[in-house]
Amino acid sequence: MKKTLFDKVWDSHIVKSIENGPDVLFIDRHMVHEVTSPVAFLGLKNRGIKVLYPERTFATADHNTPTINQHLPVSDPLSANQLKALEENAAAHGISYWGLGHEKNGIVHVVGPEYGITQPGATIVCGDSHTSTHGAFGAIAFGIGTSEVEMVLSTQCIMQPKAKKMRINVTGSLQKGVTPKDVALYIISQLSTSGATGYFVEYAGNVFSEMSMEGRMTVCNLSIEMGARGGMMAPDQKTFDYIRGREFTPTGASWDKAMKYWETLHTDQGAVFDKEYHFDGSQIEPMITYGTNPGMGMGISKDIPLAKDLEGGVTTYQKSLAYMDYNEGDSMLGKTIDYVFLGSCTNGRIEDFRAFTELVKGKKKADHVTAWLVPGSHQVEKAIKEEGLLDILHEAGFVLREPGCSACLAMNDDKVPAGKYAVSTSNRNFEGRQGPGSRTLLASPLVAAAAAITGKVTDPRTLLS
Repeated sequence: MKKTLFDKVWDSHIVKSIENGPDVLFIDRHMVHEVTSPVAFLGLKNRGIKVLYPERTFATADHNTPTINQHLPVSDPLSANQLKALEENAAAHGISYWGLGHEKNGIVHVVGPEYGITQPGATIVCGDSHTSTHGAFGAIAFGIGTSEVEMVLSTQCIMQPKAKKMRINVTGSLQKGVTPKDVALYIISQLSTSGATGYFVEYAGNVFSEMSMEGRMTVCNLSIEMGARGGMMAPDQKTFDYIRGREFTPTGASWDKAMKYWETLHTDQGAVFDKEYHFDGSQIEPMITYGTNPGMGMGISKDIPLAKDLEGGVTTYQKSLAYMDYNEGDSMLGKTIDYVFLGSCTNGRIEDFRAFTELVKGKKKADHVTAWLVPGSHQVEKAIKEEGLLDILHEAGFVLREPGCSACLAMNDDKVPAGKYAVSTSNRNFEGRQGPGSRTLLASPLVAAAAAITGKVTDPRTLLS
């Protein structure tokens, strides 16, 4: 029987199949953070049981950590309590814990790949929807709820119905200034935020195979924003080169054994998907969102669509535009920007900072723009300094903050004020996502850099040398 990549990984991890019910799936790696884990650990305590495989569990602080003065006590009581609880729970169960100040600390979906925790053919879960990021390595990775976190901690298994399978093919040559973030936002704009609900997506085509591993992570990260359970790409030589030599990656004979398995992780010729899409990459331009969900996006040179030309609820659409204080038919170019956020598990890697820095080099930040540049980990922060990017950023008027999720979800002090507009490289633009009353425009690091320099929505292609 011909199998898809998803089939191969899923089927090899089934502990038990329940007739007319879910599969009991073994989990290779479990990532935990301070927000969704305290109640799960409390459940273990109340039941008098320990974490079954602490060596397969990895904890990092990221969601509500401050991004300045991390050496000082955390001032917010809720955040401080959550961070303390994670540290204590990790110690009690013998789990690796990378808290504030630890050299390995960073966003959970950034540090996992950095240290080789993320590997091809693995099953990976975390109490965070953007766990889909790890699918870039040919892993099945998805977010879980608090009760499921407790289930995995105690049994290293989870009960899940097997998702349907979708393949999204993007081929052709990308235009200048078009990044993996733009490819992902384009797909979501075509499928909508519910277009992949019930599916696990495999991305295929030369556009994805030509991407760096960091670009692939960005695409898989955003799978959840079109309703998918997760997204994945077949591992290739780029994948193997990326993970080779990292701390938790196998070595020697173990590496050779792993490679024999990893090289089988591709969809068989003739395998059948439940749904398939094809897109021409040459038709994609730098993207920008104009509404209050990631599907409300368009090419940056286009005008905001008219309600009559769209499928779906007109009232909901108009409500979204009213929240943003935009009008049907408006051009996005020239719209004033107040904040720029570069970071998150979507675009907080070194490649994203390189792109941002290349565009702002030799220019100056607009005076009225507040820019939060937040690396996804200390490893990214270190590379920014070692590669000389920090000097260029300082020269252009930018300040680098410390690692964390930051303004992606505004659980710390990095909140966009009500009524203000932020061009954000993160993954969600829901009402109030970046602070009560805030207005978010999702975009790539290049579009964010152009906005930071000009103070308005600007096509980055006009500023690229």
